[in-house]
Amino acid sequence: MGIIKTKDLVFEYIRRDEEGNVEGITRAVDEVSLDIQAGDFIAILGHNGSGKSTLAKHINAILYPTEGTVWVDGMDTSKEEHLWEIRQEAGMVFQNPDNQIIGQVVEEDVGFGPENLGVPTKEIWERVEESLKAVGMYEFRKYSPNKLSGGQKQRVSIAGVIAMHPKCIVLDEPTAMLDPNGRREVIRAVRALNDVEGITVVLITHYMEEIIYANKVFVMDKGSIAMEGTPRKIFSQVEKLKELRLDVPQVTLLAHELKKGGLDIPDGILTTKELITALGL
Repeated sequence: MGIIKTKDLVFEYIRRDEEGNVEGITRAVDEVSLDIQAGDFIAILGHNGSGKSTLAKHINAILYPTEGTVWVDGMDTSKEEHLWEIRQEAGMVFQNPDNQIIGQVVEEDVGFGPENLGVPTKEIWERVEESLKAVGMYEFRKYSPNKLSGGQKQRVSIAGVIAMHPKCIVLDEPTAMLDPNGRREVIRAVRALNDVEGITVVLITHYMEEIIYANKVFVMDKGSIAMEGTPRKIFSQVEKLKELRLDVPQVTLLAHELKKGGLDIPDGILTTKELITALGL
């Protein structure tokens, strides 16, 4: 079994009007089955309302299935006795870093999680150092988080999760509130965690440029998995992505249009460098 597995996962919530009367039931996740292996870098993509964030919250047992099952490292998330362990093994990073940062100084904030786990003081400081170095924020350890940019704050949030030594990190649109520079910083840090530390990464996003480094991509629509495959396979289907109201990276779109115009270049171009090579320049 993979580190994260879902089988026929369904999540429904009750819609109410302003008076609190029941209006109906919405199925936000509709029979989703995934099998994520340890060390994978998985991207889950979809437009707003596709169910991707709802799915993410099941991996950390913030939400429980209406039907079906979710396992994290073999533990059923609906069993209360596993809750503490699941939340240690699957760390979660949210959209807004200000909601996750609670310390007055960067290193205190990063040490907060391990301290709560009862980790000995000496080891806490070792974890703080290794976590901040992993995201390239060690030189900012004595700073107040208020003095940091959005991208730097989000990297501190990620360091706080890494310090808990999780096997898997779920990032729920971690760059949604950041400028392009901040986005690049965060994705670079996430890739390093996966490459160097071997941490399993599940990245929820709607930015197509962020998924090109994933080894597998799931595209969600109306609560279901609409497409799955490598980034190259997904980006080879430009028309289908457009139907799903998803943007395609500019370079992929350009390559697609050039191919339609008669140029002999492969499908699923991911980077400018690949396009230049394909054009023989």
